[in-house]
Amino acid sequence: MRFIVKVIVVAFALWLTTFIVSGVRLVPYEDTTVATVFTYLLIALIFGLVNAVVGTFVRIVAFPLYVLTLGLISFIVNGLLLLLVAWISDLLGFGLVIDGFWWGVLGALVLGLITWLIGLIVRPSKD
Repeated sequence: MRFIVKVIVVAFALWLTTFIVSGVRLVPYEDTTVATVFTYLLIALIFGLVNAVVGTFVRIVAFPLYVLTLGLISFIVNGLLLLLVAWISDLLGFGLVIDGFWWGVLGALVLGLITWLIGLIVRPSKD
């Protein structure tokens, strides 16, 4: 259940990111509302899987760079992960389109901030 909520939160944050960052947009597989929502959910699922598998590996291997740059390399890593998601979705024939590397970095920053803010609201309280 928690995984489904996280995917929905990332999909909603991605939807908001496409409105805020002009270099990040989504191409659904059909021009219907249901197909657009489903595409956002699929991209959020792909982003979660890429972040869990590839992102974890990169963060472990690049730990010295994180320490050396005081964590600023995380912007570059997150931008590259978002570009990887765009590439994977392009292979599927629909999905995320990013106009360039720096749009990917900015999109990842905005996506991370929005996801964090929504997570503060959605997170269940510990009683």
